[in-house]
This record gives sequence, C-alpha cells and structure tokens, in this order.
Amino acid sequence: MPSMLPARQFSTLRLADVLSSSLSSIQGLPNTLGLGPANRAVVVLADGLGVSALRARAGHARFLNSLLTKTSVVDGVFPSTTAAGITTLTTGVEPGRHGLVGYRVLDAERDRVVNQLTGWDSDMRPELWQRTRTVFEQAADAGVPGFAIGPRRYAASGFTQAALRGARYVSAESVSDRFAAARHLLDTEPRALVYLYVPELDVAAHAHGWESDRWLAALESLDAAAGRFAGGLRSDEGLLLTADHGIIDVPATRHVLFDTVPTLVDGVRHIGGDPRCLHLYLEPDCGADVADDLATAWREVEGHRSWVFTRAEAVEAGLFGTVDPEVLPRIGDVIVAARKSIAYYDSREPNQSARSMVGQHGSLTDEELRVPLIRCGAYNL
Repeated sequence: MPSMLPARQFSTLRLADVLSSSLSSIQGLPNTLGLGPANRAVVVLADGLGVSALRARAGHARFLNSLLTKTSVVDGVFPSTTAAGITTLTTGVEPGRHGLVGYRVLDAERDRVVNQLTGWDSDMRPELWQRTRTVFEQAADAGVPGFAIGPRRYAASGFTQAALRGARYVSAESVSDRFAAARHLLDTEPRALVYLYVPELDVAAHAHGWESDRWLAALESLDAAAGRFAGGLRSDEGLLLTADHGIIDVPATRHVLFDTVPTLVDGVRHIGGDPRCLHLYLEPDCGADVADDLATAWREVEGHRSWVFTRAEAVEAGLFGTVDPEVLPRIGDVIVAARKSIAYYDSREPNQSARSMVGQHGSLTDEELRVPLIRCGAYNL
C-alpha cells in the first residue's frame, strides 16, 4: 500500500525567516523576506491565528484583513503545534534541527514522553534540549538588544528558557498592555528586536472553538490593538504579525479512540504528539519491519481520513526539515496526521481532560498550516 504522504509544496517564505529577517533588517543586511532597513522591529506571534479563520471573520478584524493578500500568507511548520512553531520562529531553523518536534515527544534516554510546553524538569535542561542558538542570541552578538513581551506566567518557564533565551522578558498581562510595552521599548531603545506573544486566541479556541464568541472577542481585541500600534510607527520602525499555526474545531462526536483497535497499538510503547498528529514510539527491541507493519495497519483502518507515514518516510519527505541525528529518536516511529475533522485519543489514558478541547491543531491541512505574515511601518510593501 502506498505511504500516502501528503502531496503539498510548502511556501517559499517560511516562518523560520520572520524573526531572522527582522534582525538582518536592523543590521542593514539583505534578508529572505526582502525587508527594508529599520532600527527597531516588532514581531507579533498570534498563537493559533490561521489564515482561513482570519478570512472567515474578516468583519471582526478589518485592520488585519486589509493587509492580508496572497503574498502575506506563509506556511508554518510541521507539526503545526506551538512548541515547534514558536521555536522555529525564534531560532530561524526547522524542528528537525532545533529539536522540538512535537507537543509531546520521546525522551529516549529516560524512557518517557515529555510535554514540550509544560514538562520541563531538571532532567530536561532547556539549554541542551533546544539545540540551536536563538535569533536573540545572534542579535546580542551584533549589539542589538532583544526583548520578549508576554504574560507573567510564562516568564520563567522551561519553554521560555529554551525558545527565547537571549531575550529580556517583559511581563504584560493584557494585549493592549503588551503593545504599550512594545511602544515603550521603541521609544527608549536606539535599536531593538522585540517579540510580542499573544496567546489569547489559542486559549479561547481550545476551550470554546474558533467559531465561538470568546474567540471573536479575542480577535477583535488583537485587531484593535495592532491597528493602533501600527498607526504610531515611525519611518524606521517595522512590524510583522504572524502565527505559529491555525486551528480547526473538532466536536466530541469526531473523537477516535484508536486503542480500541488492537492492531493500531501493537508494539507501541509510548504515544506522543497531539490529538491531530500522533507520534507512535515502538518498543526498543522492535525491528524496522515492525514500523512498516504498524504503518500498514493504520493505513488500512484510518487511511481514508489521515496521512500515515513512518519516521523514515517523514524525514525523506522533508516534513521536519533537515533532521540532525540527535533529534531523530524524538520523532515517532510512525506518525498519524489527521486530514479530516477528527482527533485521536487513547481511552487507556487515566486523565481524559484533554478531550474537552474543542479547537485542535497539529496536522498538515491548510487550516492548520497556513498563517498570516502581515507587514506594517517600515516593512509594509
């Protein structure tokens, strides 16, 4: 049976180019995005703001949609999950190099699956697990101060230390307060590279869905704050607004309890990833043919609504970008990426709270992968 890899071409411009191009523009250097020179740059990451949802709610985000054209759409990364996407933005490299290849991934040395957002501990040191120097560290080498603005609760997290190291963290609770903090930095720093994080859309979507009133309210708040901020930019200040992934709503009636089919968990020791992008890790003594057999079983049962591929197939297809040898074991022996509006759950898991989540992401659909790249100020084309 064919591997059923998705036939898609990723966009020429990448999420990996956004922050690194902004730094190059401050340095007066050519860059992939073609950004002109600027002394100060602000990159806004609106977690979960996919292009399809933004267009579908154009009347609630008139400022952002007025700048959304065919040339202001890029692909995020695979898997389309926050840990992988934000770290790609802040390092300028794809998951196969920085090492955060999913939401929950295998820590083979300790025979456990770890959460890349909240599972950091003394055995998983951020400065070692995330393997690449950040754009902020590169900025410091060039004498450009870097700043990360976000809610206080993320200031000292392991993920912040992994993805944002080299930046000075500035706590601000509301969206408007974060833009005000960015304006203060632009007013006081001769040169600055500023990252501004907006988690509200993703939080609302997970809890209520992107079609909910809560999500619309978060979108309207972002649109108003971004419009006001853009209106005050000086000629040497640039703004880029992008996202780590998009999102789709999956009702509870579309949950798939995959463990109820024995052949789909045969030989599987650990289960990682997201409900829309499973990483299946086999028992360590399994041969290479076991992964092929497991992938075949998944294709026979779920191939009509998901892409199924082995680790080798995913790496060969470039889905994770260039994959360094140290990162390879973190990728599932078999990966299952949903292409219909479904989410996979293991009914054997003691904690089933994740099944209350409405908004989902992680896979390769356009709704999850395609994100905006909106340019303002010195960066407006």
